[in-house]
Amino acid sequence: MKKLILKIEDLAYTYGNGKAALAGVSVDLYEGEKIAVIGSNGSGKSTFFLNVDGVLTPEQGKIFYRDTLINKKNLKELRKNIGIVFQDADNQIIASTVKAEVGFGPMNLKLSKEEVLERVDEALEYMNISHLKDRPPHYLSGGEKKRVSIADIIAMKSEIIIFDEPTAALDPVNAIMLEEVLSKLGAEGKTMLISTHDVDFTYRWAERVLVFSEGKIIADGSPLEIFQNKKILKQANLRQPTLLEVYEFLVEKNILKDIKQYPKSIQEFKNIHI
Repeated sequence: MKKLILKIEDLAYTYGNGKAALAGVSVDLYEGEKIAVIGSNGSGKSTFFLNVDGVLTPEQGKIFYRDTLINKKNLKELRKNIGIVFQDADNQIIASTVKAEVGFGPMNLKLSKEEVLERVDEALEYMNISHLKDRPPHYLSGGEKKRVSIADIIAMKSEIIIFDEPTAALDPVNAIMLEEVLSKLGAEGKTMLISTHDVDFTYRWAERVLVFSEGKIIADGSPLEIFQNKKILKQANLRQPTLLEVYEFLVEKNILKDIKQYPKSIQEFKNIHI
């Protein structure tokens, strides 16, 4: 049975304009889970991430990391173990070289110079960007910047990794690269939360889906449970994944027997026996 890693109770946050961005969010997250966080713009996804990561301070609610209540004194422990990869890599990158950028986080952990360099080399190799280590990150391509921003978090050895719209602005080649990295991290047992508007990616990748609407989690379940619930999809302004929609259409037209064999990829679709 998976261990509880993060417990969030009744989280609330309001921006300066008086709009409630989070309105009592409670959820338990477990080790090694692959969670997609979906919902329309303004539904509270990014605010949720920034509160969970300790960037924003909730006005109400509690966050427990491995059964320890997080407060001002131990907030560093939360930030050390939860890494966030922002949608726009330029908002994350601050150093003058890739090597310095990836080493920034580990240096702040007060590690020895030897360990910092070791972590940097490991992270760069992991993301296949060792050849870029002396380059200024701001002059890299969009895909290369995304690799650097992920290497930042890998060097921190975070247990939980949050990706905010990671596929936004990536071309198909780099989108494939990202999924390969996610697969690798998943195989290593990392807990991952990914906010995305891509329902096809969500259906293909996630084990669990949280649906946000108006600052609340309105559904929490498997991708199939969520995407077969028309009421939830309508409330959250979401559509069904293409493969699920096609499968259900073919069943409805008696072209396929409904054997509950829901394909999540084109290859799985091809393997269905008609």
